[in-house]
Amino acid sequence: MKELSVYPIVHEQTVAWGDMDAFGHVNNVQYYRYIESARIAYLMALNIFDQDILTVVASSQCKYLSPVFYPDVLHIGARIEELRNSAFRMHYVLWSKAQNQVVATGEAVLVCVTKHDSKKVNIPDSIRNKIIQLESNAGHNLVSH
Repeated sequence: MKELSVYPIVHEQTVAWGDMDAFGHVNNVQYYRYIESARIAYLMALNIFDQDILTVVASSQCKYLSPVFYPDVLHIGARIEELRNSAFRMHYVLWSKAQNQVVATGEAVLVCVTKHDSKKVNIPDSIRNKIIQLESNAGHNLVSH
C-alpha cells in the first residue's frame, strides 16, 4: 500500500454486494462514486464547503486496471496534481485490500464557481494555500501554475 503514501487523503471504501453487476464484478459506474467520496473527503479537509464557492467537475476519467469483486475494501488516494487560476486537476488511485494492488486510477478537473450565479472564479488564496500545505504534508511539492 506504499502507493498511497504520497496522497494526503486516503478514503476507505467498503465494496457492497450491490456494487457488482451482471458480470459478477464491480460496475464501472461505482468507481466514479468511490472517487467522488475520496474527492469530497479532500474538499472537506480544505473546509471548502464553508466558502462562498462551489466546485464543479469539468472532466473526469477512470482507467480500470483489474476487476474488483465483493467482498473487498478499497483505499482511495486523492491528491491535487495541478493548480490553475480557477481550476485544479485531481488524481486518484484505487488500491484493493483483497488483491493487494492498484486496481484503477482516475483524474478529474474541478472548476471553482460562485455559489450565487455559478460564474467561474479564481481559487481563493486561503484554499490555494491549504491545498499547497496539505500536499506538502504528504511530501508532494505542488507548484501552482
